[in-house]
Amino acid sequence: MMKILGVADGVGGWRHYGIDPGEFSSFLMRTCERLVSMGRFKPSEPAGLLARSYYELLESKQPILGSSTACVIVLNKETSSICAANIGDSGFVVVRKGEVVHRSSEQQHYFNTPFQLSLPPPGHSGLVLSDSPESADTSSFGVEDGDVILLATDGVFDNVPDQLLITEMRKVQGERDPTKIQGVANSIAWMARSLAFDGAFMSPFAQSARENGIDTIGGKPDDITVLLATVAI
Repeated sequence: MMKILGVADGVGGWRHYGIDPGEFSSFLMRTCERLVSMGRFKPSEPAGLLARSYYELLESKQPILGSSTACVIVLNKETSSICAANIGDSGFVVVRKGEVVHRSSEQQHYFNTPFQLSLPPPGHSGLVLSDSPESADTSSFGVEDGDVILLATDGVFDNVPDQLLITEMRKVQGERDPTKIQGVANSIAWMARSLAFDGAFMSPFAQSARENGIDTIGGKPDDITVLLATVAI
């Protein structure tokens, strides 16, 4: 039995072109979902699923313009393992017995400029960052019964310190009740939203900015998507 989870986060700068930044990321994930439902993917190659979805968008008769980061993980209960593919600064964390045992690697060209899949308007290709889906960071690792998996966009990781995330994730260690799991996911999303608009908070994003020579404080308003799952083997 497998569980496939994915998140994508549209790049907000497309608003300046009159393009809805959420449209590209939504279509990317919906295409992934359709390919999974049709069995047109290899569970051990989530990067291939992202690539196939992206190239379908490129070949569409009505192109969906925009850019997006993305992260897909495949939880295989039969092999007690996870295969993951991440491009950009969406990502995941796995907590076991209250400790982080695995997390995705963030991909950045430079500060606050993540790797991204893109489909620019005609004539703008040279002006827009566009990374190959084959450049996604991939990993595979073993999981144990009771592990907690958080998959989220950077609106979570930029605003919520690790220790607060771990505290919330501990609440559902070994939990089977989907209502309780969703409740903690909602709590994390609400926390991220609140801290994003706290101008006096030294957020993870603000700390990273200072490490890059930018003197700032406060959260980072951004789109927030949270998926939470527990491993039951």
